[in-house]
Amino acid sequence: MLLEVVMAIAIFSVAATGFVVALHSMGNAAQLVQSELRITRILESALDETLSLPVLEEGVSNTAVGQTGIELDTTVKILDQLENEDGQLLQEMYSITVVAKWFENGQWQERSVDTWRYGRMYQP
Repeated sequence: MLLEVVMAIAIFSVAATGFVVALHSMGNAAQLVQSELRITRILESALDETLSLPVLEEGVSNTAVGQTGIELDTTVKILDQLENEDGQLLQEMYSITVVAKWFENGQWQERSVDTWRYGRMYQP
């Protein structure tokens, strides 16, 4: 009888340990996904903010995102030699790149997003 109780406790301990390890792994995965979503939202917001400017000017701007420790570098540059399918030169096309940098897990992390925009998009 005592041997059966000891065996039952051992089997339960192995199962409980496996369950706790699985929960811990799921928690880490959820935290990683939440962090990726946060960075993605911040990058998209910064890109949308730059895209909505009525007048684009070439240059680089650096901003910090509140108390998050995330720094954003926004680069706007004109594309001089951009052609359409017919070989015609496209004028006043800008390349916009936003790079997020932050320190996490003992090392620097970096993600970026970029797009193009016509310079006179919001002008009459």
